[in-house]
Amino acid sequence: MKKPQTVFDWITLFLQAILILGLILSVLEQQWLNVVLTITVLTMTALPAVMERRFHVQIPAEFELLAILFVFASLFLGEVRDYYLRFWWWDIVLHTGSGLMLGLTGFLLVYILNQTDRIQLHMNPGFVALFSFAFAMGAGAIWEIFEFGMDNLFGLNMQKSGLRDTMWDLIVDAIGALIFSVTGYLYLKRGWGSPIFRSVERFLKANPKIFSRR
Repeated sequence: MKKPQTVFDWITLFLQAILILGLILSVLEQQWLNVVLTITVLTMTALPAVMERRFHVQIPAEFELLAILFVFASLFLGEVRDYYLRFWWWDIVLHTGSGLMLGLTGFLLVYILNQTDRIQLHMNPGFVALFSFAFAMGAGAIWEIFEFGMDNLFGLNMQKSGLRDTMWDLIVDAIGALIFSVTGYLYLKRGWGSPIFRSVERFLKANPKIFSRR
């Protein structure tokens, strides 16, 4: 584990400490499903650091923290600590957030291709925004299929109220994706900046070997 250097690193370390404590409590209470879920979350929080060491990719600390916070809130707090049942709005907030994050992912895929010297590809801002939205919605639909499959194969309750839950999840996914798509369009078209796009620029500059010609 890398030595904490920024406030983002300290927050990540704090969340991992909570996960380890939750893992110990789950073992003591013999809640083996929660043990598996917590180990999964811990593993996922360590992935960014592993990617940096293994593939020499410099990931902005805020990107790492956003991903870790989402995994922590959805799997650990949501599934292990039953926040989905305790707070009716928890699922809505997380799916809106996932729409934003998936929209960011789709935007990054196309934006990085546009900025890569190895690939002669130039797409207009409208298409980038449309792809960002479509990518987020496609990933959201795949997740809902996954929830349906897990409920039917293993008797879980990931869909909660069934079709109603699925449709509301997709609706809030669409809202989050639309917000980010419009934001991305304004950034490309009019140079409208925000901290997230400054992080994207730092990501490109920090990884010249990936995005420059050989």
